[in-house]
Amino acid sequence: MAKHKLQRFAENKTFGNLFQHTDYDREQPNFPLRGRWREEYFHNDHPIVLELGCGKGDYTLALARRNPNCNYIGIDRKGARLWRGCKDALEEQLANVAFLRITIDKLSDYFAPGEVDEIWVTFPDPQLRSERKRLVSPRFVGYYKAIMKDGGGVLNLKTDSRELYAYVCESADGYGWQLLESVEDVYQEPCDPILTEVQTFYERMWLTEGRTISYVKMRV
Repeated sequence: MAKHKLQRFAENKTFGNLFQHTDYDREQPNFPLRGRWREEYFHNDHPIVLELGCGKGDYTLALARRNPNCNYIGIDRKGARLWRGCKDALEEQLANVAFLRITIDKLSDYFAPGEVDEIWVTFPDPQLRSERKRLVSPRFVGYYKAIMKDGGGVLNLKTDSRELYAYVCESADGYGWQLLESVEDVYQEPCDPILTEVQTFYERMWLTEGRTISYVKMRV
């Protein structure tokens, strides 16, 4: 396993669609593409959509295949996971996909204010003991708002956690988040087909265990 990881880390350095925090001088004021992702990487003016904690990039790639008029960036802190998504995107020649190896609290170092239109958070750790650590807590939503477009960007949450789903639905109004859509069970209620047709590795596993998959869409 360790040998495979080292091989993947080495191959990651050859991927033109992967940007890693270790490759840039943190003392410089800006990551080179900050504020210029559309012009200098994607070469278009299409919306930018992030998937946070993207793992192997299952959702990032699926969204990119379905929506060629949007730019997708998968973000994760684990290089071995990102390797799979990067490789698949290159083999499929998906020009509207990139991957970024950073931690979520550093988003504003890599994206300028107003640069991001939409964010997906798919099956995060619900962090039931600590609200502050939840990827849909006020702390993390603050990181998202700092880079999302004026007037509020769209945040999508897909989760197998009943507690996390309830937390977001019950807390949204109090935190100033506009709840646009909530689906308690995407496989039992009418919803956008993308919510059932696109499945992550973990989602497939949760479904075999009989877990309920929920979805929330809100403007933050």
